[in-house]
Amino acid sequence: MFERNSGIPIDLGWVSRSCVNEQAVKGRIQDLLSSRFVHPDHQIDWLARSIQCIDLTTLAGDDCPSNVERLCSKAASPLSDNVIGSLGINHGLLTTGAVCVYPARVANACQGLKRIGTNIPVASVATGFPTGQTSLKIRIEEIKFAVKDGAKEIDIVINRELALGQKWGELYNELVEMRKACGESHMKSILAVGELCNLTNVYRASLVAMMAGSDFIKTSTGKETVNATLPIGLVMCRAIRAYNRKTGFKVGFKPAGGIRTSKDVIQWMTLMKEELGDEYLTPELFRIGASALLNDIERNIASHITGDYFLAEEMPMA
Repeated sequence: MFERNSGIPIDLGWVSRSCVNEQAVKGRIQDLLSSRFVHPDHQIDWLARSIQCIDLTTLAGDDCPSNVERLCSKAASPLSDNVIGSLGINHGLLTTGAVCVYPARVANACQGLKRIGTNIPVASVATGFPTGQTSLKIRIEEIKFAVKDGAKEIDIVINRELALGQKWGELYNELVEMRKACGESHMKSILAVGELCNLTNVYRASLVAMMAGSDFIKTSTGKETVNATLPIGLVMCRAIRAYNRKTGFKVGFKPAGGIRTSKDVIQWMTLMKEELGDEYLTPELFRIGASALLNDIERNIASHITGDYFLAEEMPMA
């Protein structure tokens, strides 16, 4: 295990000096997509590995104990028994990285996972998700509520007004308070990149979030017009790498929003491998926020094993 990111005093000089060459970013992504391929013989292994990095998510207004418990069952057994058997994986060894719900459903998720007998962590969105448009006091209380009910990971949203106004010191101070409220639970800071206007702001917000002690930085809530894209992911990965070189701390990365297909997830895993190394293909440092993705992965794995084509509705839904 690596040392948890404890954060550092904010370095406003480092933040203000940071700029992103957007054309260079686009060029790097084009190079990755055109020159890096996963051989078809290895794609199933990559897809099975990606399941371990999924934060299986439900964030719907009609969430209730029964559908959260169903989600927990799917997280503990993400592939059908015949597919698991064909892959040569013992039952119970392959699970998703976490189950992600609203704070009000954390207790339901913890109870559901306990009944199954799995130690999959529960992640909770918090701090006025998805907009963050509540007072800091209320945002802090929401974190404490989710932690008290058993959440081991807290996905907080940053204050976009402060980021857009380049008020990095104020943003840092808010995040430090949120990190304290998380206690032993890991904090994933959602940047809401689609609302930050440009890649330089994404890079700077990434640095500030890590300086404040974030265990992960996350692209999006999934509710913005623009969510996880590979150019944005590249910029955030470069910030993670720069922070690691300067501080020695490894910070995880979580793309979320719009990652729905097996092709999507292989592209993201390729980015992680190329930019941050094989260590970032593990759930300790890489998570994918998704709800529909697992269904597509199971379809592709089942098709590879049987040679048949499966419709989405033929797979057990999360």
